[in-house]
Amino acid sequence: MKRFWDSAAAAPQPGGFGVLLDGRPVRLPGGAPLVVPAAALAEAIAEEWARAGGAKGGEMSFADVPLTRLAGTAQERIAPDPAPVVTALARYGETDLLCYRAEDRRLAAEQAAQWDPLLDWAALQLDAPLRVTAGLMPVPQDATALAALRRAVAALGALELSALGVLVPGLGSLVLGLAVVHGRLEAAEAHRLATLDEAFQERFWGTDAEAAARRARIGAEVALAARLVALMRG
Repeated sequence: MKRFWDSAAAAPQPGGFGVLLDGRPVRLPGGAPLVVPAAALAEAIAEEWARAGGAKGGEMSFADVPLTRLAGTAQERIAPDPAPVVTALARYGETDLLCYRAEDRRLAAEQAAQWDPLLDWAALQLDAPLRVTAGLMPVPQDATALAALRRAVAALGALELSALGVLVPGLGSLVLGLAVVHGRLEAAEAHRLATLDEAFQERFWGTDAEAAARRARIGAEVALAARLVALMRG
């Protein structure tokens, strides 16, 4: 679409902070003004709109305003009924990436050294001890651990759930996603841990350009989701 505004600025709105385009509020597809709880997040969203399209009359797309998309998803789709999102994300705990170790002893040793501290964190901080297995055959997780993970997800607000909805599928791990949201891991470190297997294989077989591009795309999405959480918390 064509840029129709000259200026974008954050401003207080009922219930929080919004973004004004030439004095008019950014509205979501359903018609409601976008409202976020933190001034820092509103300012970052305003910066997106200030850059989008370059200048009035320029071409822009919603790919140019990714924080707006995540915040809009939180407000319009998650906040009215978080339960379906909570259920979908909590299910990742049943087959969490960190619980599945390679049969190659060298890779398995790296996974144990780097993944076990996150599983220990989940057990101690979230009361969710998870079982580990070798290979791809599913390992059943204890119902109480899965219930604890669901409680951890359900305790999050809509914006955090919106971020987690990017983090968990991208990383393949509910534990890693929750660790980012809780501040236990930086986004880049979580992404590195999630791609440990690929990095190990590339040391022997070289880099695959397509796989590297996919990793870079997912890494950028993970970083965006983590930034949303950080901005929300000011």
